Parts: sequence; C-alpha cells; structure tokens
Amino acid sequence: MENPKKVEEGFGNGPISARENLERENVREGSEIATEQHDLTKAGEKPMLVKEKSKRIATLDAFRGLTIVLMILVDDAGGVYERIDHSPWNGCTLADFVMPFFLFIVGVAIALALKRVPSRRYAVRKIIIRTLKMLFWGILLQGGYSHAPDDLVYGVDMKQIRWCGILQRIALVYMIVALIETLTTKLRPTTIDPGHFSIFSAYRWQWLGGFIAFLIYMITTFALYVPDWNFTVHHEHKSESFTVKCGMRGHLGPACNAVGYVDREVWGINHIYTQPVWSRLKACTLSSPEAGDLRPDAPNWCRAPFEPEGLLSSISAILSGVIGIHYGHVLIHFKGHADRLKQWVSMGFGLIIMALLLHFTDAIPINKQLYSISYVCFTAGAAGIVFSAFYILIDVWGKRTPFLLFEWIGMNAMLVFVLGAQGILGGFVNGWYYENPDNNLINWIQNHVFIDVWNSEKFGTLLYVIFAEIVFWGVLSGILHKFRIYWKL
Repeated sequence: MENPKKVEEGFGNGPISARENLERENVREGSEIATEQHDLTKAGEKPMLVKEKSKRIATLDAFRGLTIVLMILVDDAGGVYERIDHSPWNGCTLADFVMPFFLFIVGVAIALALKRVPSRRYAVRKIIIRTLKMLFWGILLQGGYSHAPDDLVYGVDMKQIRWCGILQRIALVYMIVALIETLTTKLRPTTIDPGHFSIFSAYRWQWLGGFIAFLIYMITTFALYVPDWNFTVHHEHKSESFTVKCGMRGHLGPACNAVGYVDREVWGINHIYTQPVWSRLKACTLSSPEAGDLRPDAPNWCRAPFEPEGLLSSISAILSGVIGIHYGHVLIHFKGHADRLKQWVSMGFGLIIMALLLHFTDAIPINKQLYSISYVCFTAGAAGIVFSAFYILIDVWGKRTPFLLFEWIGMNAMLVFVLGAQGILGGFVNGWYYENPDNNLINWIQNHVFIDVWNSEKFGTLLYVIFAEIVFWGVLSGILHKFRIYWKL
C-alpha cells in the first residue's frame, strides 16, 4: 500500500517565467534578468534581448528549499512523530505549513517572472502549458498510479483514480494568479505613490480576484445545504455500506461540511482521498492524536473518504497565492530593505492576529482540511514572517553560507520532490532486493546504521530522514547546481 502522507503531500515547481528567456534565472540561479522584447507590429521579426543587471534575491530559493525540507521531514518522520503530522481537524501543526508556503512562494515568483509582459498572447500560452504540465505530474504521482517506494508495482484502477492533489491545487492557483497578472499588465503602474497602502491600490485587480475567491468559498461553505450521504468500504472479501446523517448548512465539522460535499458531487466519492487524517481524532480512536484502531463506538464518518485538496478548498487557496504575489510586488517596487521589511512584517503580523482572533473566538477555526480563511491568514502571515527573516539573514546581512543547503534544494525543487519526496528514487533502489522485497538497501541503512545504533525507532528515524534524505538531496542538488543542471516545468 502507498504511504498516505506521501499521496496527500506534494509539490508543484512554482512558476519561474511566462516567457522563454533568461528572466527565470533571477528566481533560480542567475544574477541577471533578461527581458525579451517582442515587436508585434512586424511579422517574422526576431525578438531583441535586453539584459539588465539585477541583484539576485537568494531568499526565494532558500525559502522554497526550506519548504521542501519541511515536506520531507513531516512525510517521513511524521509516522513516528505524529504531533508534527497534519492536524486531525482544527489546529495547525508543522505539516500544515507546507502547502501554503508553496503557494506563497509561487505567488512571489509570478510577480518577478511577469514583471514585464511584452506579448500577452505568448505569456498566456506559456501559463496554460505550464498548468497542464503540473496537472499531468500531479495525476501521475498522486492519482494512485505510483506506489513507490513501498510497493514495487505501478498502475491504478480508473474507477478509483484520485483526481485531486497538491500539484493539481498549485496548478489551479498558479493559473488564476498568473492570468490575472498577465491580463492586467497594461493597468499596472510603473511607479508607486508614497504611502503604506498605495501598493494595494496599484494592484487592485489581483486583490479583486482574491476577494472573489473569498466570496465563492464563504458563500458556498455557509449557504450550501449538505444532505445525508452514503459510502462503501471495500475489504478483501466483503464490502460494508455506511450512511452519514447531515441535513444542515454551515457545518464546519468533519461529517457535514460543504467542502467535502462539493468534492463528492463533482469528482464522485470513489475518486477522493481514502485515508483522511481525521481518523486520528478522539471521536475515532483512543490513540489520538496518533493513528490507531477505530473505537467500537466510532461514528460512521471516521471510515469515510475526504479530499484535503478538493475543489472548494483550492478556491480558498487562491488567496495564499494572491498574498504571495503581493510580497513579490513589494520586492519589485520598494528598493530599500527597510521599506520592504516594513510592508512584509506588518502584513505578516496583521494576518496572524486576524487568524488568531477568528480561531479563538470560534468564528472560523484554523483548519487545513477545509482550508479555512483563518488558516489562510495564519499560514500566509507565518510565511511572510519567515520570508522576511530569511531576507534579513541572507540578502541584508549576507549570511548565505548556512542556508546553502536550502538554496540548492530550492533551485531543483521539482527534481527533489519527484525523486525524493514522492519516493521514485527510493522505489528504484528498493527494486534491487535480496530474497524478499523488505530486504533492501534502504531498509538496511535505516535499521542498522540509524535505528539499531541509537536503540530508538523514533530518534533513529529522525536521524535517517535528516542525514540520509535531506542532507543527501541537498548535496546532490548542490552538485547539479555546480553543473547548471535544473529540472524546470
């Protein structure tokens, strides 16, 4: 069986550019922005490249690399340290920061990559192509076709393929935010008027798009009627059918929320995630917050499927990208370190305070599974504070060396995600076993070099994840960077 955490988590290599030019180097590895100028008035005329000197913002790569590292840590160590795994329902753990951090840095990258759009038609075409690439990789890696690294088989029953996933969510957010940025290019200001709020009014169309996403999510969540629903659990020799009683609106619990209802109606109950983290709730297991056998009196919904990367929650996730692109706009228009940090830090703390007020007044709890508005604010605010801290350390104070591992991983995030976090390389290595599939090199290293030496499964697993996975991928990414080898969508 595939690892449920690896199926749920994922990563979309955030957009680097909407044009085939060297501007993407400003985000990943270059020290120059190459702006491609198209003359649309003369058919067949070759484009002219004009290079502008620009100091590279290393914080972008380091933040992206940090997010990849967090994903690997919670995916592979979360099994023994359940408290860093996803919160069973309300609340926020370390794992719950991964997805919004990705969307945040995708938004920042969009602002830089689409700073100039000489040809809107060309940019739109590139955005659509990149979106389709992310959808393809998302379905391939997270739809059930790949069972790596645990099972040495491939294939998925099309009656049960999972259509949603992290890459699919990132594709949707990227497409919406990048299209708004591209189609409003002629409405952008070249300079920003003095004042703290002038940056918001200058990019009002981006915020309008986020507000529309907010309205769609809130109205649907609290106004949509959720009827009773049924599901079937298939065992090896029999099947069991269950009914969940609802008949209500505005419910924010596991059983009867509008987020789950929309996915059941749109995708079909056989095509959504079958191992939701809510099974670790106290109502479902006595082992809570750790995973365990279901209680004899567990409600029916404890056995039910739920899509954590579903359609309605992904509409709410657009806001994470909109906030990220705002940070990118600040980076473009404010040249002084103090001015940038004033904008970033004030917004970050403001979002966190708003989220905590919503959560602790029980108005809208922080909830990753529902991608609630308080969750958007809390995680986006945290992303803004961490991004600001990295910016101070790396780009202001010049302390780049301690963060090189993050930076290298961030430069090749897609490669590390596919081969590392999704277990493709691990599955390849496990394919070379002795006598039985469990007797392979990876298990031998984990058991004999780490767990047996420290006489602790928890601490040994943690050390294995840090040194045999995170450090390994960091060093490999550094070597690939040395030879200018990158995997980009």
